[in-house]
Amino acid sequence: MPALVLLGAQWGDEGKGKATDLLGGSVDYVVRYQGGNNAGHTVVVGDQKYALHLLPSGILSPGCTPVIGNGVVVDPAVLLSELSGLAERGVDTSKLLISGNAHLITPYHTTLDKVSERFLGKRKIGTTGRGIGPAYADKINRVGIRVQDLFDESILRQKVEAALDSKNQVLAKLYNRRAIAVDQVVEELLGYADQLSGYVADTTLVLNNAIDRGQVVLFEGGQGTLLDVDHGTYPFVTSSNPTAGGACTGTGVGPTKISRVIGILKAYTTRVGAGPFPTELLDEDGEKLRTIGGERGVTTGRDRRCGWFDAVIARYATRVNGLTDFFLTKLDVLTGWERIPVCVAYEIDGKRVEELPYSQTDFHHATPIYETLPGWSEDITQAKTFDDLPKNAQKYVQALEEMSGAPISAIGVGPGRDETIQINSFL
Repeated sequence: MPALVLLGAQWGDEGKGKATDLLGGSVDYVVRYQGGNNAGHTVVVGDQKYALHLLPSGILSPGCTPVIGNGVVVDPAVLLSELSGLAERGVDTSKLLISGNAHLITPYHTTLDKVSERFLGKRKIGTTGRGIGPAYADKINRVGIRVQDLFDESILRQKVEAALDSKNQVLAKLYNRRAIAVDQVVEELLGYADQLSGYVADTTLVLNNAIDRGQVVLFEGGQGTLLDVDHGTYPFVTSSNPTAGGACTGTGVGPTKISRVIGILKAYTTRVGAGPFPTELLDEDGEKLRTIGGERGVTTGRDRRCGWFDAVIARYATRVNGLTDFFLTKLDVLTGWERIPVCVAYEIDGKRVEELPYSQTDFHHATPIYETLPGWSEDITQAKTFDDLPKNAQKYVQALEEMSGAPISAIGVGPGRDETIQINSFL
């Protein structure tokens, strides 16, 4: 069963792009199974840096077929722009497959996303304003528009008319905005049909057949576990399921066909947007992590909030995803600290809590309990094996592994494709 899931084990931005790219040369298909262009991956190949927002990272691996699954919401303008940008840099994008059942982000979704977030004021969620939430809401409300609808003008028009009947009322009467014309939306969407038609396929059939043939399929999640709409820090979450279960519903591949689930962990913790963050650092250490780690969102451009490693969150990710392995990234960023605190538990109302509280109220009031580990000053970016790491760096990795509940099978010691220590093979 050569199917693997690779996902974020924190609040996203853990380095999934690098991990996927590392495996890309050894797998036949890389599949995005949820999210939209609110997720971003940075991949460094040689002296080239690629920022991917909607496309699977496997598109940079020549022998790999990249797939956008049915669980993704697709902004066609963003997708075509990203494909064009890669083609200009000599990347072959012809093998991309897009599920006909994936839902589209339309102009009215982005408009509603932006005006509703502004309307919330201090209660805003921290959305990227790219229409992802409204597109998923329409999907659940059964008024969404799918990729396949681009190829039937009659169905497309009926669906746009039905959607705008209510949305224009909201825009005009609640937000004092101008109504959106049906013809304008239909014309824009139809303009994408010819450009996308060659990519659209029954990806569920393609992927299941590939697995049955013994080919290797890698499912790539966007965002991270703590942003999952069911299992994250609700309501400060995304609108889909980045956790392992989302790989099944977002692709049509059953759970019995998945052999390994790999969680990506930063050696510290970051998050973008609003919401609780127990280990957040609002001091010089936090700014130092942000600067050295280049902690700015690939898609949003926003500075990431930074904090020490949170083992409570890591254990939670292991549990809800059934993780078999961890890929620890950005260990090099911690070089230079004399002592490195690690959150091992929380204090809530005077009590020590070692598992993530299910209560939103409790989590908002959680105070981290730290253990401090010795740091290192040696440059680790040239390390090729675990033994090449300084002893204190080795002890740090071993402590995180013990606290997190799954083996650390790879370690990122720099941003480059080759700056990775492989301890155990994922395949």
